[in-house]
Amino acid sequence: MIIRRGKLEDMTAVLELIQELAIFEKEPDAVEITVENLIENGFGSNPLFGLFVAEKNNTIVGMALYFYKYSTWTGKTIHLEDLIVTASERGNGIGQKLLEQMVTLAQDEKVKRLEWNVLDWNKPAIEFYKQAGAEILEEWQLVRLDEKRLANFVKKN
Repeated sequence: MIIRRGKLEDMTAVLELIQELAIFEKEPDAVEITVENLIENGFGSNPLFGLFVAEKNNTIVGMALYFYKYSTWTGKTIHLEDLIVTASERGNGIGQKLLEQMVTLAQDEKVKRLEWNVLDWNKPAIEFYKQAGAEILEEWQLVRLDEKRLANFVKKN
């Protein structure tokens, strides 16, 4: 198994992992992006994300997709959007290796924080992150305006 930077030709496998995660997170119909979106957004003239993939026997079995953010308190940070390991490979240390790669990136980039979200019912992930030394910020809640709510906001104002 190797961890490497994701390439344009990996995007079909990456989308499959994203879809697998959506099913696991009980949102099987939530994935709207396409392989073309991933290619354009990750490999165009202004890439919006970076990623590492875990490859085993020439098959992508996991990934870590991230992007940069800016904190008004600390400066440059990295947001880990998704850390995914295909179900058949969980428990084999792949998630640990992907997280190690993200920590190395964060240190190399001299960011002040590496952060991500976890669903409160995903107890195995929460335990994995706690064992890694991550802090779970229970008092913070995710706030979102999806496409419909954005349109409603505009209509109201």
